[in-house]
Amino acid sequence: MGGTKSKPKEPGQRSRSLDGTIGTGSGGGSGGGHPHQTLTPSRSPTADGMRTGDIQTFAYELFVHYFFCVGGVTTFVALYDYESRTASDLSFRKGERLQIVNNTEGDWWLARSLTTGESGYIPSNYVAPSDSIQAEEWYFGKITRRDSERLLLSLENRRGTFLVRESETTKGAYCLSVLDFDNMKGLNVKHYKIRKLDSGGFYITSRTQFSNLQQLVSHYRKHADGLCHCLTDVCPVLKPQTQGLARDAWEIPRESLRLDIKLGQGCFGEVWMGTWNGTTRVAIKTLKPGTMSPEAFLQEAQVMKKLRHEKLVQLYAVVSEEPIYIVTEYMGQGSLLDFLKGDMGKILRLPQLVDMASQIASGMAYVERMNYVHRDLRAANILVGDNLVCKVADFGLARLIEDNEYTARQGAKFPIKWTAPEAALYGRFTIKSDVWSFGVLLTELATKGRVPYPGKHVGNKSVSFIHWHCYTTPLLMDQGTTSKI
Repeated sequence: MGGTKSKPKEPGQRSRSLDGTIGTGSGGGSGGGHPHQTLTPSRSPTADGMRTGDIQTFAYELFVHYFFCVGGVTTFVALYDYESRTASDLSFRKGERLQIVNNTEGDWWLARSLTTGESGYIPSNYVAPSDSIQAEEWYFGKITRRDSERLLLSLENRRGTFLVRESETTKGAYCLSVLDFDNMKGLNVKHYKIRKLDSGGFYITSRTQFSNLQQLVSHYRKHADGLCHCLTDVCPVLKPQTQGLARDAWEIPRESLRLDIKLGQGCFGEVWMGTWNGTTRVAIKTLKPGTMSPEAFLQEAQVMKKLRHEKLVQLYAVVSEEPIYIVTEYMGQGSLLDFLKGDMGKILRLPQLVDMASQIASGMAYVERMNYVHRDLRAANILVGDNLVCKVADFGLARLIEDNEYTARQGAKFPIKWTAPEAALYGRFTIKSDVWSFGVLLTELATKGRVPYPGKHVGNKSVSFIHWHCYTTPLLMDQGTTSKI
């Protein structure tokens, strides 16, 4: 819908590759029964004239039987606790072993707990194959050097706190990141490249080699042996966001949402902290009736649904009947603009501000790769979470672009002080106009939330938005007044 493009999956923080697993596609009924079957036919299937499809099905069942009964990859381990959100979900605890019944349905898999015997759907990014490196709590997968530093430099961590991640520069190699302290630098993070031997072993220094990463970590927990400090604690990590609220929870009933605390309001509606299904904290954006047609809204929502990246706020679900609700992940620190103006903004230093800008740039680079323009990039539309995590939000103006350019429709409304000249004058938006807006956002960061171009007025009114009367005659609007450029 909406002319949007499906996207290639990109790994999020602590995302795990689950190569080698299988989805049976059968045996996954509502009861979640055990997929083992007695496959001892008394007759040859071909002797009875079975159709080709029957033979393929029989062969597939044998394949499944082999994997589930003859020592293939049969069990996964839970990386985090999970409380069921719907009747079809399965609750589990960290460390619990699970058997995957069907992993062919995207982000939610049908699984059976080997502890309780119960079956249900689980978020696929909450589990990893048993006895794999992904199952180790110190393995953080494909996260960046800067993200690892942000996690390790949290105030509650002590010297020697560590994690292992994939190397950004060398394919197939890993990196050990360790929190250190010295009188000159204070708290800082040291990074050690873990190299791989042709024989399959690993080492940091060639004089001390190990068969696997588990042995390497165990050794350096006991001895510094050339590191800045012996390894002490595994770096804490927050639970990742699930992909969606639950399986098939896209258009949801209004009654499943509870509006708890009003966070703000604007021209088109309000933003609330709320709860879905009595279990999950979410952010809810309510749109005033008449703001846009339900059909146009669903078209817009497809943009947000398809854009998935660790630095973009995730769209969970929608209520498509008026008044329209947009349900997204909740970011506890609110908008970047309010954050910069608050008490925390006063203590932010240049390294933290540069890191926040880098996170925003990462999210916007993904938007560019997906051939979209945001068109409303500013501090008010960036949300902040724990550990100074920043995510790009509010894709209400986002559009798929073709031929590298998008032309605004009549009646569109844009923030003039963040809008590139060619977009403001002619309504033509490209990736370059988003780059312009990003540059203005950098001034908001540097000035801790000051309004760009202070003192610039039109008709004794502060200019904040531009409203297109027609493509060739843009008008400036503020508080009900208009002036031609």
